[in-house]
Amino acid sequence: MESIFHEKQEGSLCAQHCLNNLLQGEYFSPVELSSIAHQLDEEERMRMAEGGVTSEDYRTFLQQPSGNMDDSGFFSIQVISNALKVWGLELILFNSPEYQRLGIDPINERSFICNYKEHWFTVRKLGKQWFNLNSLLTGPELISDTYLALFLAQLQQEGYSIFVVKGELPDCEADQLLQMIRVQQMQRPKLIGEELAQLKEQRVQKTDLERVLETNDGTGMLDDDEEDLQRALALSRQQIDMEDEEADLRRAIQLSMQGSSRNISQDIPQTSGTHLTSEELRKRREAYFEKQQQQQQQQQDPPGQLSHPCERPTTISGALGSDLGDAMSEEDMLQAAVTMSLETVRNNFKMEGKK
Repeated sequence: MESIFHEKQEGSLCAQHCLNNLLQGEYFSPVELSSIAHQLDEEERMRMAEGGVTSEDYRTFLQQPSGNMDDSGFFSIQVISNALKVWGLELILFNSPEYQRLGIDPINERSFICNYKEHWFTVRKLGKQWFNLNSLLTGPELISDTYLALFLAQLQQEGYSIFVVKGELPDCEADQLLQMIRVQQMQRPKLIGEELAQLKEQRVQKTDLERVLETNDGTGMLDDDEEDLQRALALSRQQIDMEDEEADLRRAIQLSMQGSSRNISQDIPQTSGTHLTSEELRKRREAYFEKQQQQQQQQQDPPGQLSHPCERPTTISGALGSDLGDAMSEEDMLQAAVTMSLETVRNNFKMEGKK
């Protein structure tokens, strides 16, 4: 397949590609085809001038654009036919009544030129096999002998004009090589537009992937990021739960202390002939915690070493808010508060009993 000459589409130069693919070489350029088109235009102008250069038809002809070429690179069938005459080749309309009456099997021909909506392409036999050399394809397309007639019939049904190329084509390397071997094509070539769309999609996907990797500093794929996100959410929920538990514990301590105060003031009617006030309860709790702190300090400090009284809090608010909060856990604080309340109640009962 590499030996087959195949020009791919550039602009609207399909007529040039069609001729060069047919002849299997760079035989024609846009400049040469334009020269042929200008020559045809001049011949047509001279024929129109025979009716008089002052006639309305002649003036109308001069105002019309060329019918043999345009600025896009399109060339007419007359340009292609005149270009092939240089090589002694002739075009015959394949589906004309005259040709159909001959009853020639298409497989016995050597090449066809097809046209539809100003697009030209070649179907040619190289060696013993047929190839579709359409310039819109990414490469030559192998056509089996049994499929050739169906392929041409399908083109006719789609509105293509098909021309049989008559005459001896110039020798080419691909024809000589394929006379000795037969090729197989595992995958048919795609249209150039399809290939470009596929390449564009691949580039977009590659760009998206690079952007994702860039966002993640190239350290992992999306799956790793999702796992990290899940772990972060789990830790966040765990932290919230711990904070909620700590808040509940603080509320329990506060309620316990408030409840003890209410119970003492309600259940013990008299102490030294008066009711216990909240200020008295606060002072007793402070004295209890101060005594507890002194006992703990004496157990921790070596014999003969006295701790400075300023190093320990002397109020219950200081104990719960600073040093005691660091040395004791929340459960110890709750237990201390409950014990303090019970101790206060027992002391009050003892004092009441002595009376």
